Amino acid sequence: MTILFLKMKIEVTSVFTNKLKRQIEYISLDKKTAARKFNQLVFRKIKEISNNPKINRKSIFFEDENIRDLIVKGYLIVYEISPAENRIVVFGFYKWEKDL
Repeated sequence: MTILFLKMKIEVTSVFTNKLKRQIEYISLDKKTAARKFNQLVFRKIKEISNNPKINRKSIFFEDENIRDLIVKGYLIVYEISPAENRIVVFGFYKWEKDL
């Protein structure tokens, strides 16, 4: 899936899409409206990074300044900035969980 925005092209990988879809389905078991709003919020936040890709922190998973973590309601969305290709690739979706 490719989305074209103002400054940088944003690509969303199928791995990201599948993980997000599973989470949306889980949320919708309890509240369908909340699931829809969460999905819209995630894509709105992703769209916003095209204007300023380095606004979010450097990823805690990678030693690369071009890989960033976007946090949305406790979920971590990992993306890579490719300045030479003028694109952002969104590839990771994680939920932090505290050990019980």
